[in-house]
Amino acid sequence: MFEASLIILNANVVTLNPKQRRAEAIAIQDGKIVAVGSNREIRKHIRQKTRIINAKNKTVVPGLVDCHVHMTGFGHSSQSLDLRNVKSISEMQKRLREFAEKNHERNWVLGGKWDQERFREKRYPDRWDLDAAVKDKPVFLTRVCGHIGVVNSAALELGGITKRTAVDGGEVDLDEASGEPNGILRENAMDLIAKTIPKPTQQELEEACVAACKKAVEAGLTCVHWMVTSADEINTICKLGAEGKLPLRVCLGISVDLLDELIRLGLPTGFGNDMVKIGFVKILADGSLGARTAALKGPYSDKPETNGMMLYTQKKLNNLVFKAHKAGLQLAIHAIGDRAADAALKSYEKALKEYPRKNHRHRIEHCSVLNPKLIKRMKHSNIIASVQPHFVVSDFWASDRVGRTRARWVYPFKTLIQEGLAVVSGSDCPVEPINPLLGIWAAVARKSFAEEGLTVEKALRTYTANAAYASFDEEKRGTIEVGKYADLTVLSDDLFGVPPDDIKKIDVEMTIVDGKVVHARKPFLQRP
Repeated sequence: MFEASLIILNANVVTLNPKQRRAEAIAIQDGKIVAVGSNREIRKHIRQKTRIINAKNKTVVPGLVDCHVHMTGFGHSSQSLDLRNVKSISEMQKRLREFAEKNHERNWVLGGKWDQERFREKRYPDRWDLDAAVKDKPVFLTRVCGHIGVVNSAALELGGITKRTAVDGGEVDLDEASGEPNGILRENAMDLIAKTIPKPTQQELEEACVAACKKAVEAGLTCVHWMVTSADEINTICKLGAEGKLPLRVCLGISVDLLDELIRLGLPTGFGNDMVKIGFVKILADGSLGARTAALKGPYSDKPETNGMMLYTQKKLNNLVFKAHKAGLQLAIHAIGDRAADAALKSYEKALKEYPRKNHRHRIEHCSVLNPKLIKRMKHSNIIASVQPHFVVSDFWASDRVGRTRARWVYPFKTLIQEGLAVVSGSDCPVEPINPLLGIWAAVARKSFAEEGLTVEKALRTYTANAAYASFDEEKRGTIEVGKYADLTVLSDDLFGVPPDDIKKIDVEMTIVDGKVVHARKPFLQRP
């Protein structure tokens, strides 16, 4: 009879293990689950030094995973201007002016999360709107999707942006009357501004990462697929991991800009350890529906003069995909529009034909606008669909963008699963809230095209068992069973026992990673 280091008793354990769907108690030793069963069975493993959690009938589920999150940006966002709930440009100006005055020592005013669809004016803010609020220092405010931004005149000057500025994979919008830049920058054009903003110090970077991790475990997350864009981010994450300062597991989603360096160093998917490892190479194929930069096969219904933009030619995308694929790296292509999804699939199909790999587990991120043919092609090539369920709530205007016919195939979660695809979920935070329970709620209780809603179990699996599969960890985590990591999320209520709309009201009581309690709302340890 072994001695458990930690035992959870009196719990409503949802295992997601078909051989033992429910249990009352869990025994943990050396960071792994060593027994799952009734209170009576598990009490046998209590010894003098065993720590005990009385769950008081709270619900325990496999540790929740966010499969698409910009953690560093999330950490930095707490120090920037948040415009998520702003209802007008005038309110935006007021908030901007107040923020600049409060943070007068800062050389830049940074922020975002605005959405022109929520503005009373129903238009994008421009440079002159921002100048009216703050003119003496540069301002850069990104839209909630992160694919379009607005700057003031001072920032345009620093970025060297004029009416003659041309950008591959991006656009500088011009004022219709004057022909001068109006401050709206799309996709890669924002890089012209980003490169002029001073880089955060090492301390600031570490503080942002630590702050984001704290919020993540408070939300019940035990692992994140962390999107990174620089070597500095990767080095900081690894440093924090080595120092024991990461409270959750990290699977790195690395920008394609670093692909050559990964190949030079011979670092394939899976390189690392149980806490931090290389996951996939991320490629942005198009933009967003909100910015009308997502690449559609047909024109936008509410702006017929455009059908979005591809950020790479098909040839360039094919070359990047093949290079990463051949090097043993997993790929994740951001494709929101159906034209971008088609291009992503063409590149995957070509790479798989020229260099077959059975267990590649390549992904398409977002999968926002699909159709039955695209879904069948995804299944044929065994592509993972990485979705963000809360987009269903935020993109309330989707039918206006793409029209009723195409809107039927916006975020078709149920069809993807019925067709046999592995579907995983994330938040895309800070685009959406990091709370995975909001994602589960959105997937289950969706009102638009409700026929694509998921059962609670299927929605939960996209954050647990399916998420583990996406990172090649299905033998290590994703369900509650003997031999797997003791990564657990304790909830205030049973997801399966409350009305769908009440799922979003459920609280995270506790988060356990590798057998260690990394977050708890209340004191929990006691002796028998």
